[in-house]
Amino acid sequence: MKIKRLADGRRLWLVLLALAACLVAEALLRGGVLNPVDQRLQDFWFQWQGKRAEVRHVAIVALDEDTLAAYPDDPMVFWTDRLAVAVARLRAVGVSAVGLDMLLSISPERWLSKLGGKLQKAARDYDRPFREQINSGQLVLVSTRSGSGARESDYLLPSPDYLLALPNFDITGHVALADLFDEGDGVIRSYLVAPVAEAERKPLAGSVPVLGLPSLLAVRASGLNPQATNWTLGGREVAREQPPEPIPYIGPPGSFPRVSLKRLLAAEALHDPDVLVLRGKTVLIGATAAGLNDEHFTPYATRLFSGRGNLMSGVEAHANVLESLLSGERMQPMSAALRMLTLLLLTGIATLAFVALPVWAGGVLWLASVLLLAAGGFMAFRFGVLVPVAAYALAMALALLSVLGWRLTGEERERTRVRQMFGRYVSDQVVEALLKSGKRPELGGQSQAMTVLFSDIRNFTTISERLNAKEVVEMLNTYFEQACAPLLAEGGSIDKFIGDAIMVEFGSPLPLADHAIRGVRAAIALRAVAETFSLWMEQRFPGRDLPKFAVGIGLHSGEAVIGNIGSPTRMEFTAIGDTVNLASRLEGMTKEIGCVILASEATIVEAGQSVVCGRCELIRVKGREEAVRVFEVLKAA
Repeated sequence: MKIKRLADGRRLWLVLLALAACLVAEALLRGGVLNPVDQRLQDFWFQWQGKRAEVRHVAIVALDEDTLAAYPDDPMVFWTDRLAVAVARLRAVGVSAVGLDMLLSISPERWLSKLGGKLQKAARDYDRPFREQINSGQLVLVSTRSGSGARESDYLLPSPDYLLALPNFDITGHVALADLFDEGDGVIRSYLVAPVAEAERKPLAGSVPVLGLPSLLAVRASGLNPQATNWTLGGREVAREQPPEPIPYIGPPGSFPRVSLKRLLAAEALHDPDVLVLRGKTVLIGATAAGLNDEHFTPYATRLFSGRGNLMSGVEAHANVLESLLSGERMQPMSAALRMLTLLLLTGIATLAFVALPVWAGGVLWLASVLLLAAGGFMAFRFGVLVPVAAYALAMALALLSVLGWRLTGEERERTRVRQMFGRYVSDQVVEALLKSGKRPELGGQSQAMTVLFSDIRNFTTISERLNAKEVVEMLNTYFEQACAPLLAEGGSIDKFIGDAIMVEFGSPLPLADHAIRGVRAAIALRAVAETFSLWMEQRFPGRDLPKFAVGIGLHSGEAVIGNIGSPTRMEFTAIGDTVNLASRLEGMTKEIGCVILASEATIVEAGQSVVCGRCELIRVKGREEAVRVFEVLKAA
């Protein structure tokens, strides 16, 4: 009962260790401590996968190097006439909506107003086509903010000339925020439908933009009300106040179809196949030229050790968000319930494995598990599910460290003690079985069924007289080395060497149901070893007139007492009792009967019908009043 309670206690500790590892990992995950690891891993997944899908809903009209080279002397403030032409042609082609990802905080009219006179009046005529496009309601302008967004002064809006041109002066319905969401490390991985929290902007309702550029464009392209609090976009529900959501990037920079603004401004633009293909798409007009400094770090720009990949233009980052909103594709974190369930399951399995394995093998298993987790996370990533690999890896690492500590404080010391106690005279298999069983012999003494084998070298006195001391030791060491192998192979415990004799138990210290047949097979194998060893003797000591090397083997089965026996200064684990004594007597009787292996009736009956016997006699042995029926063992099937 004591052993059982101890085993139950160990199991309880293991459960508590696994649970504690899960709770720590879950707490760190929820606290955001593990986010940098998962984010960097997900960056690599984006890079490994390359282009993930084809763009179906969004295109870019690029203010690129070619366009800038075509108008090298014109300040950007005077590009509104060209933008008006570009928007008009996009509308003529049949795009669903146009977003201008360029903040026009000053108009030509205001820029020239300082000069007054005819220039100011000319500027109004110059800018009229662009204001007409704004008034059409199909063009979304952008603004930006600084600070929390709780004050109107936090917002940098388009020029008042353009705000006055908005349909119904509806800022929230036609002006969006172009701010990209940075989680702290400078890499754009997520987006907000509404970049400013509702609590901050609520006092400014109607006077400042609410939705991000991709969100407002998706709502307008779908013909929905920008004033609503939620919409159905791409077949899924999108809420205005939803938390940050991962951007399911389509691919690395350059993955979106783009048309140079220069081609859209060309006279034959409405006959250009690349322009005509924009029909039905939502179009973003934005800067892609490197000199305009609108480039950002995305998952494709991060590197593990050094350097960086290609940066992505702000307009393409917005295009990725817009495409995900219109297509319904999303990167969805694993649900909390599934995450906790799998975390408990994997950590529990890992804890059991770490307990069963050596420490080094547990470390190797953990490393292999991390690689498998990363591979599994990548497969889930390809289906749009973000797996918190860091939490699983951490929980398993904590479980490994906990098991290691548990071993060092108790279990490992117990295993070492058992190995030291039994490893000298039982096979490694028996020691491992003893450790795995969770049971330990009662070292104070316990009765146990077993088969005892005694073996002695015939004519050892004569042999030792004709060899010198070193040769006798050499002979015994060589013989014992060969003799022990078959004994240990059958699960025998080599109790001791008594001069030239060997005492072996089968069924100690670990009980064995088939101890008798194991003992018989071991005796037959030992007889074969002795026959082979006789040839070694002839070759090693030729011409020494030595008697032929042979052994006698006695076997008996029954109850014996096992335990630590000796004095306080020297003790050994051994077996004692009548079973041991009779086995020793039978070994001595082999000379009188004239056989190699002599087994008691109890051993033969216990071993079963597979044993082939020779002579059978009823003998009396010293120390026993009753006669004993014995059998000569020839072989075992």
